[in-house]
Formats: sequence, C-alpha cells, structure tokens
Amino acid sequence: MDGQHNGNAGSEVAGLPARRLAWGIVADLLGKNRGTALEDAMEPVVHRAALAPQDAGLARAIATATFRHLGVIFHALDQRLAKGLPEDQPGLVALLATGAAQILYLNVQDHAAVDLAVRLAKAEPGLQHLAGLANAVLRRIVRERDAIRQEGDADPLHLNTPGWLARRWIAAYGEETARAIAAANARGAGLDLTLRPGATAPEGLDGRRLPGGLSLRLDDARTPVPELPGFADGAWWVQDAAAALPAHLLGVRPGERVADLCAAPGGKTAQLAAAGAEVVAVDRSAPRLRRLEANLARLGLSAEVRAVDALTLPEDQPFDAVLLDAPCSATGTVRRHPDVAWSKREGDLLRLTGLQTRLLDKAARLVRPGGRLVYCTCSLEPEEGEAQAEAFLKRHPDFVRRPIAPEEVGDPALVTASGDLRTLPSHWPGEGRGGLDGFYAVRLERKGA
Repeated sequence: MDGQHNGNAGSEVAGLPARRLAWGIVADLLGKNRGTALEDAMEPVVHRAALAPQDAGLARAIATATFRHLGVIFHALDQRLAKGLPEDQPGLVALLATGAAQILYLNVQDHAAVDLAVRLAKAEPGLQHLAGLANAVLRRIVRERDAIRQEGDADPLHLNTPGWLARRWIAAYGEETARAIAAANARGAGLDLTLRPGATAPEGLDGRRLPGGLSLRLDDARTPVPELPGFADGAWWVQDAAAALPAHLLGVRPGERVADLCAAPGGKTAQLAAAGAEVVAVDRSAPRLRRLEANLARLGLSAEVRAVDALTLPEDQPFDAVLLDAPCSATGTVRRHPDVAWSKREGDLLRLTGLQTRLLDKAARLVRPGGRLVYCTCSLEPEEGEAQAEAFLKRHPDFVRRPIAPEEVGDPALVTASGDLRTLPSHWPGEGRGGLDGFYAVRLERKGA
C-alpha cells in the first residue's frame, strides 16, 4: 500500500486522496515497514502522489494524529469489535485507526471521516466485505467520542504509551513524572526557532523567548515555515529548544576547529558555524546532508561537509572540540514524532548502546589534549545517557566531566546532580503545547594541553 492506487485523484471525492495516502502509510508502518520513521515514509509518497498542498497537509495530520493517540485508538477499537482488534490485518486496522483519529482528534466533519473510510474499504479488494463493519464501528466512535477522549486524557501513560516504555519511564523517573511525560507527548509540540547569536526576533514573528535565551517558541504557528518573517534572511532555523542546548554547552570560540558527528539535519552545525567555528559536519546519510547544506546556504553559513561514517574519520588532526549527537532510540522526541513510540522496540537498545559506545570512543580520539567533547542523545533511556557517560569516564581516565551550571541552560531543573543536562518532555509546560524534547548531554574535557 502506498496511497496512490485506485483511481484518478483529480476526479475523486474531495478529501479522498489525502485519506487514502494516510491510510496506506499507516498500514505500511503497522505492517511490513514497521520500524520506518513516519517522516521518512511520508515524504516520498506525498511527492509521488502530487497532492495539492492542503491534501498533503491533511494526510500528514491524519497519520500523525493516528500515531500520537494510537494507544487510545487501539483500546477504543478493541472494545468495540466483537472479536477484538485484528492486529494481523494492518490494512483494516489502519482504516479504522485513521478514521477514528479524525473523529476523535482532528477538526474534520464526522460524516466525511466515516463516509470516506467506507469508500476506501469498498475500493480495496481485501476490505470490500468489511465496509459495513467500518461504517458501524466508526459511527459508534462518533457517538461515544467524549467518553473515549476522557478515558485517554485520564491515563495517557498506561493507555497511550507502549507498555515497555511506560515501565522504563516509571523506573527511571517515578510514576508522577512518567505520567507528566506521557501527557506532554499526547499534547504535541509547538514550533521552536533558534535565533542567530545576538539576533532579535524579526518584526512580525509572534513568539516567546524561552529560558536561556536561545530559542523562540511559536505555540500556534499555522503559517508555512518558509513564509515566516526572517526565514529568507537567515535570521533563524527550526530546532527544538532542548536540541539547541548541547552545541551551546560546547562553548566554541571563533576560529576553533570543531567536529559535528552525526550532524544531519544540521541545527547544531548551524549553531557552531554561527559562533565562528571552523566546522567539519559528518554524517553517513548523503540525502540528509543535502538538507543540511541547503539550510547553511540559506543562513549564509559554511561548514566542511563529509558524507562518511564517523567511525572511519582520520585521527591525525585532532579537533579543539567535538559534538557527538549519537544515534539513539529517540524516545525523547515522541511529542514531535509520535510514531517513535510504536516503531521502536526495547530490544533496539542493545544495538544502539553498542554503537554509541564505539562512537564515543572514536570521538575521544578526535579531541586534542585540553579539548572538549559533548556527548548527547535525544533519548529518555538512562542506558543511552547517564550510563554511557559513567562507563566512558571509567574507560577514559584522560577525560574529566565539566559540570554544567544552571545559568548556562536557564533552569536548574535541567541539570542533574552530576552536572549533566537532562531535559524531559514535561519540562517548561508553559501555555498550549509546551515542553521540551527529552535530551541528555554530558560535557567532557581531555586532560593536558
């Protein structure tokens, strides 16, 4: 299923192509392509389908809402199907889930959500005989919407979070904080912009400065990003407020030679270059690096870009500073990328922590004596954060931790007892869609000079 079959979109009922595309993507990610990121799956399909912008936006909204509330939706459907939720039939599950997501969480007309789901079923050979079932179940969802939403709002940790993640967050942070994290994930995220150093917010850019002064938050940004004031002038770039902190903590100075390992999509590279550093941006993904280069060009910044595995970098010219934003489970980003909660498995951690260890050891060899290293991950899992730092310091007695001061990040709640950075989705709740991505960062210095 790729959301492109069954008819000419130009002659179809309004809204049907968008719903077909969302349904196909969700079915794929619940089935044969489980583990693929929603953003990565969506982009090429939207491009090939050549949908109108409003249809593409609707398709993304439906797919995102489906994953953001997937636990609540599955629970509601399971209770309203005589034989329970048929998880071995991703096509049917996706049809019902995307229909329910529209009814429960999106501002669309109920009859459109139900009618177009039934039309999709009737047009799909494997689902034609289930069109009546889809109609009945979704109409019941409409009638019982308030009760379903209230149940989901009451317990997002246990009802809308995969069990393995809920257990881990309770163990790491306690029940109360774990509940707050789950609630923040269900609310989603606003748009955060990182301003160029010393810059003020462009006139007409309606947002609020966040603690620490690095980021501007637009809670209700409905204008497309390229049309926002300051975009064309390179006054800012899109970056979660938490993601802006690790590069800031590196404290680079003009003229320093800095390596940004696993650099794409490039927000941290932009921060380092804007501070005057000579940046070598390294990433294995050439397509993602092209996006990085385009962003740097818009900002009027430069960096040496290398599409290689960071583990293969030569070590004969050590750097003044190294930033390693390591590949991880990304469980701290669920409020922005809700599919992460459902695409990852606890078993992924063993592979990822092994890779993080190898990258950390490589990064250490790239730092000159007296130089700095910041290691970070967008994960809430201690194995990918605090435990990695402690193990690294035991393996590398030539490195010491340089604790972070609360004033560096604008809030003592973001600094651990050891002096590391730990942000949670429940931090900085603010008004509307507040919060932060969940990040961990440790700042290290190599002894000697």
